[in-house]
Amino acid sequence: MKKLEDYVRSIPDFPEPGIIFRDITSVLQDKDGLRMAIDQMQATITDLDFDVVLGPESRGFIFGVPIAYNMHKAFVPVRKKGKLPCETVSMDYDLEYGKATIEIHKDAIKPGQKVVIIDDLIATGGTIEAIVKLVEQLGGEVVKIVFLMELEGLEGRKKLNGYDVASVIKYPGK
Repeated sequence: MKKLEDYVRSIPDFPEPGIIFRDITSVLQDKDGLRMAIDQMQATITDLDFDVVLGPESRGFIFGVPIAYNMHKAFVPVRKKGKLPCETVSMDYDLEYGKATIEIHKDAIKPGQKVVIIDDLIATGGTIEAIVKLVEQLGGEVVKIVFLMELEGLEGRKKLNGYDVASVIKYPGK
């Protein structure tokens, strides 16, 4: 039987020399790989008490929605600036080569709600760090953060110190 790692396509020297790009499209395009990814991510929260699954645009949607559906929980999207139609709160964060802004509906998280964040990848951790701040600003409590893959060499987990973080696949490099 294949392991989940076997479904991830690794592309050397993309986007620049020395980087190995971990491509999840090969996981999504295989029915067994997709099922395995969702099942293994969901297994990290099976016995957890929480109210809401939250996922960032766009790959957090891919994995977060089926997990929310399977566990009969609500799903809250986090989007890039200007994409949500109602009143929002926003957070700026640093990218490798600049800045970005994410937003969440102001009424998406109620005070006291327990939140699980689902995303495909943790690299430098900036996006998820900003999302955690937004959840807490709205009065929510982040009880778990789950990633399909982690690039350990970029040390993104350090930005999430003090939070319960799980990664299904861990790659030692960048």
